[in-house]
Amino acid sequence: MPEFEISNRTKFMTESATLKMAQMARELGSKGIDIINLSLGEPDFDTPDHIKNAAKIALDKGYTKYTPVSGTLELRNAISEKFLKENKLNYPPNQIIVSNGAKQSFANLCFAMLNEGDQVLIFSPYWVSYYEIVKLAGGVPICIDSIVENNYKPSIDELKSKLSPSAKMLVFSSPCNPTGTVFNKKNIEDYVEVLADFPNLLVVSDEIYELIIFDTEHISIGSFPGMIDRTVTINGFSKGFSMTGWRLGYMGGPKTVIDACTKIQGQFTSGACSFYQYAGITALTSDLEPSYKMRDEFKKRRDLCHELLQTIPGWIVNKPEGAFYFLPQVNFYFGKSFEGMVIQNSDDLALYLLNYAHTALVSGSAFGAPDCLRISYSLSQEKLKLAIQRIKDALAKLT
Repeated sequence: MPEFEISNRTKFMTESATLKMAQMARELGSKGIDIINLSLGEPDFDTPDHIKNAAKIALDKGYTKYTPVSGTLELRNAISEKFLKENKLNYPPNQIIVSNGAKQSFANLCFAMLNEGDQVLIFSPYWVSYYEIVKLAGGVPICIDSIVENNYKPSIDELKSKLSPSAKMLVFSSPCNPTGTVFNKKNIEDYVEVLADFPNLLVVSDEIYELIIFDTEHISIGSFPGMIDRTVTINGFSKGFSMTGWRLGYMGGPKTVIDACTKIQGQFTSGACSFYQYAGITALTSDLEPSYKMRDEFKKRRDLCHELLQTIPGWIVNKPEGAFYFLPQVNFYFGKSFEGMVIQNSDDLALYLLNYAHTALVSGSAFGAPDCLRISYSLSQEKLKLAIQRIKDALAKLT
């Protein structure tokens, strides 16, 4: 058999830890083991019926052909109106691109804007793909760290220490995956004040969890004075509308940036699925009550998990304000062992809990938080109670 050498960029790219853990959980499940999977960021709700029906109607009407690379004008108009009404962001349709998920939006942006060696500042802990996509596009990720005691919000001093004229982009999400952190008006005001001294830094705000927010309001950094012309806002339908499998995301930004992203997307995938886009219009222009009901259930799950996770000895747990994740600090268990298995780090602890608690979590090392584990509470309250009890029982065996 011939041997083919894969590219260096692929060799040095890290596999998605969330997808890897989900695959391991599925493999154990296929052997008849009852695995509770808290590794994936996927709501357990079905897509609301009115959105599914819109896709069916679009199919029946023959909306099955190629779409413009940047998305149908009808959907971009709806996105533009949504941005203005809900986020106070003035992105006209020609400053918006629709992609195959928010992940592609971010990838388009990095390949369109980054040259080899360009610095990209990333609030940490971060979504796993930010770091890898930046590297794949030739950029150099630089983390702006935060700690659980500060609810994972980087301090102004930490931000200042990493800012420099050579930095090209700043990336963060709010609500945040993996921490559930929401940056409030005061937080963003403080960041904007510091960023004023770096006018050529492109700010990238990932707002995909916008509709899943509990104790505060959502604020878009692009809505602050002087920020719209230097901010790219990423969003999509996966989380707030439970449309993960539809792969439909969008991005608004300065026209030169969006034009460059359209050029990239035109060579990779062209336009997103036609009839999905018509369903997207329905999602944005219809009553959001189904999304609010999902949000309210997530809040109940958040409160339940917060109460239960605080009973685990040694774990440091904050109270997330949005999304559906916890990122507890768990290094209390490093160095402990059971049946010859020594827990050296969070990777070992995640593997231990998969095998001995039959619960799939993700190591925090994938998110820039090596002392932590990420827990997705996107399952029913009954499964969450059982999973956390399994975790407690398995951790109690470590000595």
